[in-house]
Amino acid sequence: MKLSQFKFKLPEERIAQHPTKYRDEARLMVLHRKTGEIEHKMFKDILHYFDERDVFIFNDTKVFPARLYGNKEKTGARIEVFLLRELNPTLRLWDVLVDPARKIRIGNKLYFGPDDSLVAEVIDNTTSRGRTLRFLFDGTHEEFKTTLYELGETPLPHSIITRPVEPEDAERFQSIFARNEGAVTAPTANLHFSRELMKRLEIKGIDFAFVTLHAGLGNFRDIDVEDLTKHKTDSEQMIVNEEAVRIVNHAKDINAQVCAVGTTVMRAIESTVSTDGHLKPYDGWTNKFIFPPYDFTVANSLISNFQMPLSTLLMIVAAFGGYEQVMNAYNVAVKEEYNFGTYGDAMLVTDK
Repeated sequence: MKLSQFKFKLPEERIAQHPTKYRDEARLMVLHRKTGEIEHKMFKDILHYFDERDVFIFNDTKVFPARLYGNKEKTGARIEVFLLRELNPTLRLWDVLVDPARKIRIGNKLYFGPDDSLVAEVIDNTTSRGRTLRFLFDGTHEEFKTTLYELGETPLPHSIITRPVEPEDAERFQSIFARNEGAVTAPTANLHFSRELMKRLEIKGIDFAFVTLHAGLGNFRDIDVEDLTKHKTDSEQMIVNEEAVRIVNHAKDINAQVCAVGTTVMRAIESTVSTDGHLKPYDGWTNKFIFPPYDFTVANSLISNFQMPLSTLLMIVAAFGGYEQVMNAYNVAVKEEYNFGTYGDAMLVTDK
């Protein structure tokens, strides 16, 4: 398929800038992929589409405050530093993006905090925007991370949410079950699950499995090739443990419904599947890129937010729900004034 096939007109006012007041009260579109039928619901109604012994697979990655603002030595130029991943805890080395990149050279020092309490030195240029920073800090690793995160900001995707960061974002740009730190963006489908909804699902006898995929900025990177077979995605760290494997494979063996909550979960489970369609334990990295046509082997339902035009996330949804049906559903969503993006509404694609 071609990149241009995933373009659609999305009015700016349909891109959500704030979350709903309550997590589970976003709107929900249900797409029945066998018939193409569309229903309009509230997210908390998702309970009615699943039965006892069905399984939800969640991504338990935790977003850290990855965006820092500092000043360059001598000139005082304001520099945005986006923390991508910690490379070496002992040496305090971090892989980062800097903006504006043209102003930063190897050997430059950057100062952070109101009293320049944190200093970093540029020790490597990896890409046009990427750098390796060594933070200069006397103290334990825990003290360093505490200082770093106190100075950091919730990393809302500025390409989607154009307003300034607000205090509520620290909580709302994080799922209620986030526990394994490492993501620089939230798996958005997970954001709709409230504690009340989780309890209601549990009472109904629905099982939960948790995998970890540390979602990176590659989810928002523009695709610069028309031929999708030539696109390469960024690698992301992922873990599928034995407990998740046991829960998911049992559900498959009894023909229960297996729901991937979010495109990150779908990528993770499709990255570690055996030839007989069962999930396997895995601890490593994935750069799997899913676009139509694609044969899915683990999940038979998917929850996803309404994604942006031309995005890899939209391509995963279209691969699962069927290109024509999903693009039609997105046109309906625009007409029915659903909200799109990180804080937008959700879609359930199901066989039921």
